[in-house]
Amino acid sequence: MYGATVFTTLRIYDRSLDYPLTNWKRHCDRLLSTIHAFGWQEPAWQRVRQGTEILLQDFPLLRVTIFADGREWITGRNLPADLTEKQQHGIAVSLVSGEEFQRFLPAHKTGNYLGAWLARTTAQQMATSEAILVDTTGNWLETSTGNLWGWQDGNWWTPPLAAEILPGVMRSQLINWLKSQNQSVIEKPWTPDVVENMEAIAYSNSIVEIVPIHSVLEERGKEGKLTLRYDPYHPAFEQLKGLFQ
Repeated sequence: MYGATVFTTLRIYDRSLDYPLTNWKRHCDRLLSTIHAFGWQEPAWQRVRQGTEILLQDFPLLRVTIFADGREWITGRNLPADLTEKQQHGIAVSLVSGEEFQRFLPAHKTGNYLGAWLARTTAQQMATSEAILVDTTGNWLETSTGNLWGWQDGNWWTPPLAAEILPGVMRSQLINWLKSQNQSVIEKPWTPDVVENMEAIAYSNSIVEIVPIHSVLEERGKEGKLTLRYDPYHPAFEQLKGLFQ
């Protein structure tokens, strides 16, 4: 009720919570970190695991929601029907700004998701799939459902956690993967100058893995619309996709 929940959404690989890509432990650790930060009651973790193991037999995506009193609510759903097409050809997104689109307690994945929901709804009204959230100085932060990635000058970039973005589970997985491949990751603010020089950009989360972004639309009032274009077929994406192969 009233957003007083914490949740995580995980994609089940190989029908197993213990399969490395499922990353069950990191999802639980993120839930536990927020529960401790808020002083809430922990759930019965064994029961949470039992519930997820029942549902993963029928669903590839599971959402685990924990209430302040320790109760759990686990739901399942299927992968988006158009996910493969988006992964292959990319999507268009809209840049949105305004205090109504800001995340509440961005370091925690709480049930108060109104800002991100409003941002995505606004983007869809502009005939784009996702929204990119910005701070008061115009720096790009994240999308309404995931973290940003960009390729520039032979390196992968992602906005820093210090910018008050969600510490995505997939973001952490990708950073660890890239570093294991001796590929550095630059975690610096995405200023307007930085994003204009990106060769390719994408967003990630535990559901979609990696989805390239080919166009970023920005409404500029009387100036009209500005569209930044990026290469959704850039060969650097093969590096990120390597995690899932």
